[in-house]
Amino acid sequence: MSDAVMMPSIPIELDEAFRRAVVSSWGDLAKHAEPRAIRVEYLCEAGTSLDELGVWSSKVRGYWDLVCDYSNAISSGRSCRVRFVSPYSSEKLSHMLDFIMKNQNQFTRPADASAHGLVLVYPPEPNARAEADTLRGDGGDVFKVWRCEGGR
Repeated sequence: MSDAVMMPSIPIELDEAFRRAVVSSWGDLAKHAEPRAIRVEYLCEAGTSLDELGVWSSKVRGYWDLVCDYSNAISSGRSCRVRFVSPYSSEKLSHMLDFIMKNQNQFTRPADASAHGLVLVYPPEPNARAEADTLRGDGGDVFKVWRCEGGR
């Protein structure tokens, strides 16, 4: 199992990578009810790596349900770093979050970014889901950022 990685010469922001992961996985996350919005929250102090994040869904304005969380902390009984809360599941989101977290040094954050990261995603247009699987550099080149092989 390997991830094919080709990063663009123009860095992609971490928040944009998370946004594309959510958009690409929207169909999985909307199986039970179409969310009004999905948010990714994280805490990343300057000069440190991101170790944890949470993905939340809102079906009713003002109320948020945990979809999944991610932790780099190694625990003895867990082989997967992404933990979904029932009824949510998405193998694609799991793989994408894992890829982003393992390669976070390949993504940028603005120098003045708050330590509290928040990415808010609204229901995407149908063509945006396919486009979310790629990242584009300013030159218009398309780069595949993740591809899961071997049944992963």
